[in-house]
Amino acid sequence: MTLLEVRDLHVDFHTRDGIVKAVNGVNYQVEAGETLAVLGESGSGKSVTAQAVMGILDMPPGRIPKGEILFHGEDMLTMSKEERRKIRGARIAMIFQDALSSLNPVLSVGYQLAEMFRVHQGASRKEAKAKAVELMDRVKIPAAKARVSDYPHQFSGGMRQRIMIAMALALEPDLIIADEPTTALDVTVQAQVMELLADLQREFNMGLILITHDLGVVADVADKIAVMYAGRIVETAPVKELYKAPAHPYTKGLLESIPRLDQKGKELYAIQGLPPNMAKVPDGCAFHPRCPVARDVCRSELPPLAEVGEGRGSACHFWKETLGE
Repeated sequence: MTLLEVRDLHVDFHTRDGIVKAVNGVNYQVEAGETLAVLGESGSGKSVTAQAVMGILDMPPGRIPKGEILFHGEDMLTMSKEERRKIRGARIAMIFQDALSSLNPVLSVGYQLAEMFRVHQGASRKEAKAKAVELMDRVKIPAAKARVSDYPHQFSGGMRQRIMIAMALALEPDLIIADEPTTALDVTVQAQVMELLADLQREFNMGLILITHDLGVVADVADKIAVMYAGRIVETAPVKELYKAPAHPYTKGLLESIPRLDQKGKELYAIQGLPPNMAKVPDGCAFHPRCPVARDVCRSELPPLAEVGEGRGSACHFWKETLGE
């Protein structure tokens, strides 16, 4: 069952330097129980797309001039603010990357968790607090009953992120969007958080959109991957196929830049250059100034996201060469 379908989504920002086309024709969909990982460097449009889905873009300066966001077949962009508010949190929830700044520092974590049940379900204070403790137990926070009255600063980074996951799960949504959920956490805690998300997703059969720039984080949890560059999706593929044989030079560069144990002592690969200024995106393929295989056609013609195999797409004129065909 398709939970979410994003069709030809465009998001612009009006700035002093001109119009910034942050998202430029994005398409993807998420099924129940499926994990879609959205990858790309900072500024590629990953988080802006997610904010558009959630309906939390600042407008102005943001604007959605074109596109559809279908949730259970209904276009959320045509809904009233009240209709969107009923979906947000209850049916689509979001986990933000900076748990400390996302939690209110002057309210206990138990109060903030309980508020979800008081506002959305009309629960009494006692009932809401009991559900908050239950949620903290579910995300494996030790001594939840004793810590329900503690404040955010009294928890470690990993525990705060678990509280954010608990808040997202509170109303058992159909879809969760996790925006860089392991940022600033050490490797061990990252693995624990990702394992927790995967366990909870299986338990509730939720859809999950995982936004990240870390290919290592998604290898074991994603079903399919959408790679973004300069506001566009440049490659889509099932996770195993993408890791085995990327079909876009940008994806290939990202994979080659991951540190590997069998390359100890060798210089780490890095993609040359910087992502483009989104107010002045180059003509043709936006990646061509950094691409090792770019040719004249890449500088003048924008490649469409073309089907390159079953369930696979690549926005590259020379995808066959990248795949080694």
